[in-house]
Amino acid sequence: MTSMHHGFRPENLVQNKPIGKTQRDPLPRLLEQLLKRAGAPAMIERAVSRPWASALFEGRRHVIALRLSGARLATRFCDFAEDIGSAEWSLPGHFVADIIIDNVRDEGTEFWLELSALTIEDW
Repeated sequence: MTSMHHGFRPENLVQNKPIGKTQRDPLPRLLEQLLKRAGAPAMIERAVSRPWASALFEGRRHVIALRLSGARLATRFCDFAEDIGSAEWSLPGHFVADIIIDNVRDEGTEFWLELSALTIEDW
């Protein structure tokens, strides 16, 4: 059996590096701002985030279940929902391309909201 030594040493090898930018998920900051917009008491019941991409952009698709309760419930809901699609969000490295309320359930003492959002990496 014959062997060859090619002179490969660890310092001569090309190190693997991540492809593209490695941005953090903007979901925690978005949830924080949604809770602030909703006012207390409000609770995130469920939040899911997954990668999203188009031919030109990369980002994340988010689905959020939010529960509002407490005093002035109807007024707080109206304030929360009003112009949510054009609201300003502060997400370093990302921007909110789209956010909508998909579903609302009024259970008398609570409002359950399901929201969808698309965040795009800001190049």
